[in-house]
Amino acid sequence: MEFDLLLRRARLADTTADALVDIGVKDGLIAAIAPDLGHHAREVLDVAGSFVSPGFVETHIHLDKSCIIDRCGCAPGRNPHRAMERVAAVKSTFTVEDVNARARSTLERAISHGTTVMRTHCEVDPGVGLRGFHGVKALVDAYKWAIDIQICVMPQEGLLDNPGTEELMVEALRTGATVIGAAPNYDRDRAGQIRRVFELAREFDIDIDMHLDSGTDPNDLDLTLVCELTEKMGWQGRVAFGHGTKIASATPEQQDRIGKRMADCGVALAVLPATDLFLMGRDQDHNIRRGVVDAHRLMAQGALCNISTNNVQNPFTPFGDAQLIRMANLYCNVIQRGDAPELRQAWDMFTANSAKVLRRKDYGIAVGNPADLVVVDAPTPVDAIRGISPVLAGFKRGRRSFTRQRAELHPPA
Repeated sequence: MEFDLLLRRARLADTTADALVDIGVKDGLIAAIAPDLGHHAREVLDVAGSFVSPGFVETHIHLDKSCIIDRCGCAPGRNPHRAMERVAAVKSTFTVEDVNARARSTLERAISHGTTVMRTHCEVDPGVGLRGFHGVKALVDAYKWAIDIQICVMPQEGLLDNPGTEELMVEALRTGATVIGAAPNYDRDRAGQIRRVFELAREFDIDIDMHLDSGTDPNDLDLTLVCELTEKMGWQGRVAFGHGTKIASATPEQQDRIGKRMADCGVALAVLPATDLFLMGRDQDHNIRRGVVDAHRLMAQGALCNISTNNVQNPFTPFGDAQLIRMANLYCNVIQRGDAPELRQAWDMFTANSAKVLRRKDYGIAVGNPADLVVVDAPTPVDAIRGISPVLAGFKRGRRSFTRQRAELHPPA
């Protein structure tokens, strides 16, 4: 067989160090995986023992409000709610073109760091209207050569207490959004917002992805209601939430019960290390809490958890480059997980686990699956997380989407 693409001498996850394989791609699909597939291909890339992974999956990012730190910097003082207030104050200045340009910049960074599938959250409310949604929506087709994008429409500034927001959410769902979100902390009736979002999800037959349980009291979890409604509506495997910082303040026994409950009802968590580190513990002036959930403990109870980026260069998170390997490294540092098996599990948290959250049944390096592949400058997933290794090349359905050159030292002659 003549392949369209042949990756030679690749290492795959969980194989021995000397077990190199070739990956042959035909018509956008992985056609063969074997130690030596010859040299018959339109494009041949010898990866020389580098690790080849399925493309990375980003489930929780905000393209619409990325890269605005220059127009609304970090708030003075330590009130975490000021981040939302500062973003809300400038949203009226957003235009479709402005959102599109900023989102495009962030999206291209994500692609260049290996992301091939993304769910981006997008705010609608009377202040911004549908401008953010339309600015992001235009990127779905424009970048389908490199990445598959879902849009989760959400009421960041409240739903029940913010008249006109629900109508905008419904319009977005009718014109391209495929997931519905929530932010119950910003409604006086948190439970009411959650119930209404579940009703809309059933009406449109769509998945749910919420911003949930940001705070410090593990005895006041909106997750309890979310689990109940998930089971009642039969939405197991279709509900996810991000943050969950209250869980980080729970006792080990409480965390185990929460993990078991999440596993039983099919509700998944996205840990968002950068944002939660930046915002949490602002009620303290010393011995400041970290607020990042140890998802490894929840996963030990069978819960599905993943790592995502969330905000990039805005008042919620004034840093970031949409690099998921770096985010995994940050997460493992914070929760103090450094053994090889723990790092290997962290790799799954932005690959296989994230693909499960988005219900991608054709994900992974296997014959017949789409050839969404990345070449990592490391021999194993564990080495890649330890060293925050760069991604050297990416392929979407077998077509190269980016290339990064290895650094080359130039010692004196």
